[in-house]
Order: sequence, then C-alpha cells, then structure tokens
Amino acid sequence: MTDAAHLERIFAEVFFSRWNTLLEGGGDEPVYLPATGHQPHHRIIYRDDYFASALHETAHWCIAGERRRQLVDFGYWYNPDGRDRDQQRAFEQVEVRPQALEWIFTSAAGRPFQLSADNLASSDPDNRGPSPTFAADVLTQVRRWCVEGGMPERGTLFARALAQWSGAGDPLDPARYGYPE
Repeated sequence: MTDAAHLERIFAEVFFSRWNTLLEGGGDEPVYLPATGHQPHHRIIYRDDYFASALHETAHWCIAGERRRQLVDFGYWYNPDGRDRDQQRAFEQVEVRPQALEWIFTSAAGRPFQLSADNLASSDPDNRGPSPTFAADVLTQVRRWCVEGGMPERGTLFARALAQWSGAGDPLDPARYGYPE
C-alpha cells in the first residue's frame, strides 16, 4: 500500500461515518466534488497519487464550512499558474490557512514540508516562488494554532490520526515549526 493509499484509509476512518466524505487519488487536477443524486459521497480528489496533494486538498476541506462543502471546489476561484504579482499576492492571501494546516499534517505524517507558490509559469522569475511575507504568514498561522488553539476541528482530528500512524509525536508542538522551505 502506498503512503497516499494510507492517507485515504486514515481519512476514511476519521471522517467517513460523520461527514460522508472520501479522499481519492488519481485526479489529473485536484478537485472537491460534493455528493449528488448520482454520487452519494462527497469526494476530495487529489493529483495522481501525490502525498502532498492529498494533504493540501484535505486542508482545504478541513477549513471549508458547511455551505462551502456543498459547492464544487468549495466555490473557490482558481487563477491558473502564470499569475502576475497582484494575482499572486491575492493567491497567497487565501492560501495562508490551507498551507499552514497542510504543514501541520505534513509534520504529523513525519514528512518535510515545502511551501508552495504554485506559480512556476510566471513570466517574472522573481514571482515564481513563495514570497517572504507569505512564508512568514504561514509560519505565524501554524504557531498561532499550536499555541492559542482555534485550529479547525477536522484539522485537529486528522493531524492527530496522522501522528498516531507515523509515530511523529505531537503535531501541535510549536517547537516543531521553523521557517518553511
């Protein structure tokens, strides 16, 4: 069983009975699909069998409220790779919480985290990687959740289940988190 398949199993054990949601690999692109008359379960589809994609898409689901979980891709806009500086700044603002939660999940799974700007096709080489402000904001959010609490309930449940699976220790210990790569 691949590590991504383990994530799917852990996700199902933690969430399926209460939230009727499955995590599935194999997607050409990640997408969240709410249940329909033809598909009785909500589905989080992540890219291929990429471990990081599974964790990132799960982070979005853990943050999304009840209303957003009834919408395809939670009703979010996505401005594709190749964003200009203003578009990238807007992208980074909405990605702080999901990437902070993904970092906690990644740490709980015993893996290194890599911050993602998701903008490799930008015509401006200085706009391809994560900005220093974005990196600092993600770190601040991670530490805030670790110290002050307030992390989404589903995020806490999943982080603890991942840590139990991996043996990585307390995923909410703020000492685990330094400046992201």
